[in-house]
Amino acid sequence: MTLSERNTFFKTGIIFCAVCVFLTAAASFLIIPLIQETNYILSLGEELRPVSIFQSFISRFIGSNYFAVHISLSFLVVFSLVGMLLIHFYFERTSTPEILYIAIFTISLSFEIIRLILPLQQIFIFSSFYVSISSRVLLFARYFGIFSLFTASICAAGLEVQKTRNVLFIIIIAALIITVSVPINVLNWDTSLNIINGYVSIFRMTELAVLLTTMISFFIAAKFRDSKEYIYVAVGSMLALIGRNILLNTDNWIGPLPGIFLLSFGTWFLCSKLHKIHLWL
Repeated sequence: MTLSERNTFFKTGIIFCAVCVFLTAAASFLIIPLIQETNYILSLGEELRPVSIFQSFISRFIGSNYFAVHISLSFLVVFSLVGMLLIHFYFERTSTPEILYIAIFTISLSFEIIRLILPLQQIFIFSSFYVSISSRVLLFARYFGIFSLFTASICAAGLEVQKTRNVLFIIIIAALIITVSVPINVLNWDTSLNIINGYVSIFRMTELAVLLTTMISFFIAAKFRDSKEYIYVAVGSMLALIGRNILLNTDNWIGPLPGIFLLSFGTWFLCSKLHKIHLWL
């Protein structure tokens, strides 16, 4: 992929993220007044709280709150737009193979707007078929995003950058296999507005394996490219994925601020170090 093609992709991603921010704001005007009157969403799933290390500990002390969930997913959508604007600004003239995959990871967070389909379904009364399709699209976006971040790490470790289209094809196929094979229960969701999926424990182990492999790949890049900056990139990737996990699964007011801080700081940290590495090449 040429620099011009990559920058065109960045601009397209910015437009998509901007549309998602606009739609999130528009949906909020419909959803929030209804929640203030009924608070029906969390009452339907009160027994099904999200499962994660952070959430499992916090949920013992703090109850669920829909507004915290709304803020969390809004943070993700807005972060996606701001992140893409900054990536395009700082890397427009810098040939950095890894940044394409980090941009895909960033864009994938805009798809969290799909979680708003659950309260919107109660307002507009549409078929559960659309909820099912939307849930699979969201699942695809999530795995496409973390697989892309993993690809950035193996790209840093020596992947042939001339084969970008082939690599993207492989990532898409891997994410699709997961998306179409997972059973989804559209009649049940947890208090963070995540539809209940099958094989939860298996896929959590998959996400953990991707996180560890991503960090290891950046450590390998630091050794073989003789650049300690890749160690900092590994740390930034870990912080970004932890922040993402918090925002995806939180259902209370403790989660949004730590989540967006870790996601923002981690992404900024890894991108700034990558920019420094390639600025002098």
